[in-house]
Amino acid sequence: MEGNLIIKNSAELVTCSGFEAKHGAAMRNLHIIPNGAVVIEKGVIKAVGDTGEILAGIDENHFTVIEATNRAVLPGFVDSHTHFVFGGYRADEFSWRLRGDSYMDIMRRGGGIVNTVAATRAAPKSQLVQSGLKRLDTMLSFGVTTIEGKSGYGLDLETEIKQLEAMAEIDAIHPVDVVRTFLGAHAVPEDYTGREDEFIDFIIQRVLPAVSQGKLAEFCDIFCENNVFSIEQSRRLLSKAREAGLKLKIHADEIVQLGGAELAAELSATSADHLLQASDTGIRALAQKGVICTLLPGTAFSLREPYARGRFMIDSGCAVALASDLNPGSCFSGSIPLIAALATLYMGISPEETVAALTINGAAAVGRAEIIGSVDVGKKGDLVVHEFPSYKFIPYHLGVSTVEKVVKDGVIVYDKTIMEEKIARKIPDKYPDVI
Repeated sequence: MEGNLIIKNSAELVTCSGFEAKHGAAMRNLHIIPNGAVVIEKGVIKAVGDTGEILAGIDENHFTVIEATNRAVLPGFVDSHTHFVFGGYRADEFSWRLRGDSYMDIMRRGGGIVNTVAATRAAPKSQLVQSGLKRLDTMLSFGVTTIEGKSGYGLDLETEIKQLEAMAEIDAIHPVDVVRTFLGAHAVPEDYTGREDEFIDFIIQRVLPAVSQGKLAEFCDIFCENNVFSIEQSRRLLSKAREAGLKLKIHADEIVQLGGAELAAELSATSADHLLQASDTGIRALAQKGVICTLLPGTAFSLREPYARGRFMIDSGCAVALASDLNPGSCFSGSIPLIAALATLYMGISPEETVAALTINGAAAVGRAEIIGSVDVGKKGDLVVHEFPSYKFIPYHLGVSTVEKVVKDGVIVYDKTIMEEKIARKIPDKYPDVI
């Protein structure tokens, strides 16, 4: 019965049906099936539809069965932008920001990314694997079944490889799938200060070949930002990465309007991420080229910066994805419930669009829309059973996870009710109705 599972009688089966990103107004169409059912065999979705119709003639004894009465069922969430493998923490910097120090000010005095680089270089790979596994456990409890993870806390050959290898080991042993991104140009190391072009040469000539030949990553990313890497430096690295067989992502227009969105469109990148300061022209170019706009409201919230213009992007025909940007500095949170609340309350994104952004569009942002991100026949059996009858409870239950069960490849890999049963055993007999 491994990987054979039926979910039936769901109040809402929110399929997000499709095999490519949803753009613009299409993000509102979630293809909901009342009283829905899903049949998964050997980890692959075999049937989707009305419970009575789908289960007619099926012997349920050959399946694990989830009774989803009064519950919404959705595709597993895809967190398409994280930095979840790192060493050390930066709690002091959070306090510095509270007193008014800017993100760039902190970077200039040796904090920020460079701080984490030192800790990650010093950490053994086993420690990175152990801490990464714990973070994925938490993400799984939020309904995440696929995650993107970036390197970028090495800025050298050895540590960049170490981070990517740690992610590969995590991927092999944890239920959550890990998509690896090489972000060797995440910051300028201290010994290359004022020699940014030489550092890009080093990444291209020394690190990129090792990543490509070792098949350690699918994507290449760069922090294209004022006082970090210029448009031309970003174009040069990303063009070489494409020649090496990697797909492209870009940290674009986060702090200032530099033209990163326009570059992402020019290069037909898979996604452009952050985009807090993206221009109207850049946003329309992203829509025209079909580049996924991956927005990270948790980072804007943590840095107390204006949010990316998600409403304008969707109205301009963009495909918007939402992700956590989990990292030790600018957003030490992988909370999908928080992301959903921020998107709906402060970015003008509807609950329907938020769900699409966390599922099918997140899948597209990591090049997986054909196999995950929706409840469609032929896709992987990655689903989430929520404890409430509608997807609308996801942002409504502010910052609190509504996830009851998570199914990965047709196997239940997280079950909140088991934890509740353990708690219930400690409740005195005079409260018999508490379960």
